[in-house]
Amino acid sequence: MGDSTMSDKPNLAYPERGWGQLLPQFASPTLNIVNHAANGRSTRRFKDEGRWQMLLSELKEGDYVLIQFGHNDQKKEDPARYASVERDYPQFLGDFIADIRKKNAIPILASSICRRHFKDGKLDRNLKDYAEAARKVAQREKVDFVDLQSLTCDFLAETGEADSQQYFIQVPADLYARYPEGKSDNTHLNVQGAAKVAQFFVRDLLRQQHPLAKHFYRQRL
Repeated sequence: MGDSTMSDKPNLAYPERGWGQLLPQFASPTLNIVNHAANGRSTRRFKDEGRWQMLLSELKEGDYVLIQFGHNDQKKEDPARYASVERDYPQFLGDFIADIRKKNAIPILASSICRRHFKDGKLDRNLKDYAEAARKVAQREKVDFVDLQSLTCDFLAETGEADSQQYFIQVPADLYARYPEGKSDNTHLNVQGAAKVAQFFVRDLLRQQHPLAKHFYRQRL
């Protein structure tokens, strides 16, 4: 469960992908991945729209639930999505964890992936407060945690402003009807970017010797 950086993109003619969409490509048939992530969702909106209840209704004992939000939670200009990093965001994450455990299922928290925002050649880690909030919730609730914020931001910073462009949406003019002037998007991933984030996730499970790691049979596509 999460936002557009993680969700399935049904229009395969357009290059945007969510990293949750690429995750099954690393997994063996022993793992059934159901992606409830959706574009534009925050913790608040995911719950208020009924998506959380839908997920809970399908949840079975022993299932794992991976949670990654943050990008839309920080949008103060949109009250339907905004969740304050000091109170609301940790509260929603804690509520999700409690509900999952009531179903005898197992939560996993992941911090938000990095936006590709460089200022004067230096990466601006503008989601680090939400990432840190997720980490603190994971520590408090004793939940497994994958720090995708650090993994992806460190990677982008090392790759550099120019070379990191290849992992995000950069489309030319006069190709897609929705974007006749073209589009440069430094939040949403293309196929390579989504695959790279999924790879980071899989490799961190292996590093942690997490029980789910045995269901991923490869680290490269």
